[in-house]
Amino acid sequence: MRITRPNGVCCLLCLQQARDMIKLLARSVPLPQAKKVLDDEVYCDIMKIGGLVRSKERFVKRRQRLVGPNGSTLKAIELLTQCFVLVQGQTVSIMGSIKGIKQVRRIVEDCFHNIHPIYHIKELMIRRELEKAKKKTKDVFPPQPAPRKEDLQMESGEFFLNEKERQLRQRIAKREAQQAKSAEKRRERAKEYEPPVPKAKKPKKASEESAKEIAQRLARKAQVNSSKKRPASDLLL
Repeated sequence: MRITRPNGVCCLLCLQQARDMIKLLARSVPLPQAKKVLDDEVYCDIMKIGGLVRSKERFVKRRQRLVGPNGSTLKAIELLTQCFVLVQGQTVSIMGSIKGIKQVRRIVEDCFHNIHPIYHIKELMIRRELEKAKKKTKDVFPPQPAPRKEDLQMESGEFFLNEKERQLRQRIAKREAQQAKSAEKRRERAKEYEPPVPKAKKPKKASEESAKEIAQRLARKAQVNSSKKRPASDLLL
C-alpha cells in the first residue's frame, strides 16, 4: 500500500491511519465506523484485557459487568466519553478523542480491578453538569471594581478643596436637601384642602330613553290602538 499526497510525497500519517483501520477491522469493528479513523481528529486504541485477571471466571464476569445488561453500561460510557467502544474477546477497541480514550482506558482498567463502572459514570455525569453550569455563568469581561471614596471626590471636585470649603459645601447641600423636602411636604398638605373635582356628566345619547319616557310612549300607543277599534254594538246598528 502506498499513499501519497498531491505533491507526490508519501504521507506517513496516512500509513499509520490505514494500519489502525486494518487492526480495527480485524477486531470486528464495522467498516463505516473503522473508516472514521482516517480523519485527523479521530484516534484509536486497542486494549488487551486478557492478562488483567488471572481467573477465567472472574474475567468473564467482569467483562460482562463492563458491557452491562443489554449493553446499557457500554452505551452510557460511549455517550459520556463521546467514544466508540467495542468489547470483543480479550480486547477492547476504542475510537474517539485523546481525552475520551484516556477516560475509557481508566474505566476498563478499574473494572477489571473490581471497581464497578457505575461510579465512573456518575463522576462523568457530575462533571458534565458542572461544566454546563460554568459555561452559563462565565462572563467575558470581569465586573468593574467599586469606585473608591477618593475617586468620587475627584469626580465632584471635592478632593481639591480645603477643609473649610468642604464643610461649606456640605452645609449648602444639606440645606438644599432640607428645603426640597419641606417644599414636598407643603405640596402634600395643600392637596388635602383642594376641593374635589366634579365629575363631568356623560351626554345622554339619543337612543337611550328613561323608564318614564318608555311608559308614556307605550300608553300613547295603546290609546291610539283602542280608538281605532269600534265596539260590536256600533257594527250591528
